[in-house]
Amino acid sequence: MNGRAAALTAVAVLVMGAAGCGSSDNGASGTPATTGAKDASTLNLPDLHGQEVEVAGVWTGAEQKNFLKVLARFDKLTGAKTTFVPTGDNVSTFVGSKIQGGSPPDVALLPQPGVLQQFAKAGWLKPLQPAVTKELAQNYSQAWRDLGTYKDNQYGVFFKVTNKSLFWYNTAAWEQAGLTDTPTTWEQLLKDGQTLSDSGTPPFSIGAADGWLVTDWFENIYLSQAGPAMYDKLTKHQIKWTDPSVTKALTTLGQIYGRPDLMAGGTRGALQTDFPTSVDQVFAKPPKAALVYEGEFIATNITQETTAKVGTDAKVFPFPAVDGGKAPVLSSGDVAVALKDGEGARALMRFLASPEAAEIAVQQGGFLSPNKAVGFSNYRDATVRNIAKNLIKAGDDIRFDMSDQAPAAFGGTKGQGEWKDLQDFLAKPSDVAGAQKQLEADAAKAFAKAG
Repeated sequence: MNGRAAALTAVAVLVMGAAGCGSSDNGASGTPATTGAKDASTLNLPDLHGQEVEVAGVWTGAEQKNFLKVLARFDKLTGAKTTFVPTGDNVSTFVGSKIQGGSPPDVALLPQPGVLQQFAKAGWLKPLQPAVTKELAQNYSQAWRDLGTYKDNQYGVFFKVTNKSLFWYNTAAWEQAGLTDTPTTWEQLLKDGQTLSDSGTPPFSIGAADGWLVTDWFENIYLSQAGPAMYDKLTKHQIKWTDPSVTKALTTLGQIYGRPDLMAGGTRGALQTDFPTSVDQVFAKPPKAALVYEGEFIATNITQETTAKVGTDAKVFPFPAVDGGKAPVLSSGDVAVALKDGEGARALMRFLASPEAAEIAVQQGGFLSPNKAVGFSNYRDATVRNIAKNLIKAGDDIRFDMSDQAPAAFGGTKGQGEWKDLQDFLAKPSDVAGAQKQLEADAAKAFAKAG
């Protein structure tokens, strides 16, 4: 797990569970619902009485507690005894040591598709059984299935994901500026930003001290503007960072980064602000900015660190479409893989691919599922329900975080690679060519070393 993923895991622990103060459509109260859940014979799960199944993952705290309720349902359906083992941040080291010791977990939850690729290449993973791939074909878009594939073999089931294409805004600042609608295009976002600035509130709070956040800004613009196919090529370094499509995206990003008056604290302030502070600035009294970009996990910061209420004081809209492209939907998430070929591992992977498992998790709060068979009424409030709808609606156009798929030396290390290069671009947004040259040099070096 790179530094970026660790930061998101720490932030995402409660997400909408803490913010889920709205009414629930189905009366979920924090206990796993069994209404409508299939029995073992309908799910074709085997009788596993007396068998132990071990699951490893990075989750701790409330995140782990909620997942244990999913495992409890699996145990009830099969008679198995399932245990969850925390891996710590470095999943590769944990699993590698377990394999060398001859005792790998049955199933592991990995924080990035790059780790899945690494494990599959090493021969550590077991391909999914036909029953599981059938479940995936029914319940998941092709984009999510592709992310769990290595050399034409399906290994992964994405269980928990994020929607990282969102802007959260202070409704009081919005109303004070006389704004009534939210923008759906980049041009409208810039126009609304100017209106907010003219009203006395800087529009954007940017936590650029955390390099991963700056990469997410770029990735959303690039995905919408250049399209998914070009996004995939840049992600794999099949095109260079000096490509004209990157020039265009950085120039577009510079329309905000090149306007210190549109950022809370100006350029220097943005570069000195970390992610949690960027959220606090928007929902402080009085606010220091009106808008903050990032995923649904921002709701946790709002709820825990401010007096604002999600859904009233704090509302959300999707990242706008850029230059006539589709509105981007960028994601990250955790993928389940089997490290053993036993009956217990196969059954659990089958269960995790089903809507029943995801619905139990969704009902706890703090969880988004890519499983399109999950009923939206299972989400605990309207805010997260709409975020989930946006995620599913994207279908095959959804893309996984680009920097999380790159070698860590380029896409996931503080003070170097893409993180630092885009921070430097924020400091000097007029030098698009210089930024591209440095990005390409760092990418080429990292990808060559990674092989």
